[in-house]
Amino acid sequence: MEHFDLIVIGSGPAGRRAAIQAAKFGYEVLVVERGRRVGGVSVHTGTIPSKTLRETVLNLTGWRERGFYGRSYRVKQDISAGDLRARLHMTLDHEVEVLELQFARNKVSTVYGEARFVSPEKIEVKSEEGDVKLFSADKFILAVGTKPFRPDYVPFDGEFVLDSDEILELNQLPRSIAVIGAGVIGVEYASIFSALDVAVTLVEPRDTMLDFLDHELVSDFTHQLRDRGIAMRFGSKVKSIEKHGPGECEIFLEGGRSVRSNVILFAAGRMGATPSLNLEACGLEVDHRGRLKVDPVTFQTSVPYIYAAGDVIGFPSLASTSMEQGRIAACQALGEKAYDPPEYFPYGIYAVPEISTVGMTEEEIRERGIPYECGIARFRETSRGQIMGLDTGMLKMIFSLKTRRLLGCHIVGEGATELVHIGQAVLNLKGTLEYFVENTFNYPTLAEAYKIAALDAWNRMGPLKN
Repeated sequence: MEHFDLIVIGSGPAGRRAAIQAAKFGYEVLVVERGRRVGGVSVHTGTIPSKTLRETVLNLTGWRERGFYGRSYRVKQDISAGDLRARLHMTLDHEVEVLELQFARNKVSTVYGEARFVSPEKIEVKSEEGDVKLFSADKFILAVGTKPFRPDYVPFDGEFVLDSDEILELNQLPRSIAVIGAGVIGVEYASIFSALDVAVTLVEPRDTMLDFLDHELVSDFTHQLRDRGIAMRFGSKVKSIEKHGPGECEIFLEGGRSVRSNVILFAAGRMGATPSLNLEACGLEVDHRGRLKVDPVTFQTSVPYIYAAGDVIGFPSLASTSMEQGRIAACQALGEKAYDPPEYFPYGIYAVPEISTVGMTEEEIRERGIPYECGIARFRETSRGQIMGLDTGMLKMIFSLKTRRLLGCHIVGEGATELVHIGQAVLNLKGTLEYFVENTFNYPTLAEAYKIAALDAWNRMGPLKN
């Protein structure tokens, strides 16, 4: 039985960063990956594939040029599922190669197979061939991620009724698709298929979607989806799903309505990939979604020598935050100096259009009773927006009336996930309205929207009083 200073279970964003950080401190590290290749959900079925699919769709459809050349403009007339997968596999191969190189360069050991605890400080790893190896460690980091929630009433078949992992393996593009679940994954895929000119229906039992975002942003996003013809069936729970034949699916909703489509994507939630870990052997418990509870600063579980990071600990379930959680967890587990996670981090939703946000929403600011003012810029107001043919997109900033500090930055539109980092930097550095008003931005750029929005707020707030 081999012994290590640290065993990391899972090689996604949290696991890989934890392992490499520990290795850089000089510790003996083992990464256990149950897939055939390293990278975890992020590389193989989640973050990288869905974002690659999005970029491929926007390029092949000519989506970004339709503002000039009309809605009928196409770069490639007949786009197939094979066209989408070709770029996907190129990207995934590159990601895996980079990660394998990082592990080799930092002398991180890897073993492939399914890990399970057999005692508090020992695990066994069973390979696909059935071989079993035992390993022990002083510390563990669980970064096993999540898997799609698959309720019994959904007749998944891997062809016409799919979860968010299976959707990447479509053999052919459908004429219509119904997406159940208007969370982040659901709206991303709904908007991507809409850009492919597939008829899309978005089904959600709640009356609203993406409630954690600023409501004005969601309203603008919703308007864009409706304007593109995406049908929204909100406020009705799914009673049952029936398949009438190949490519003939029907969703029956409470209240009597139904939705017919060629393909159904069920994207209503994910579960922690913890059942196979046999956590009873080490004294850990999970919640109803299979997630682990940890200390929000140290990422330590209720068992002192076991830490957890990434999607398996719940919100925000972002690759970006998972990376930092993994790094901090490794430092904490090994007694090395660790920094506290910043108060505000950006949240990115790679829909069409992109959404990104950092800081407090207008609703949160109201709840706290903070006097505030908003500034808004439309991308079409910028010269770069006109050059790019943008007729949608907005940037909203919220400032404190008392301190003039930036409290929140919310963007929907082209390049939102890139633009948000300017707001993030100013927010975390406790910058004020004056930063945006007094500084010069490259011209023409979409980033100029920051100055436009700041001047919009300045017109209402007035100049800084000495």
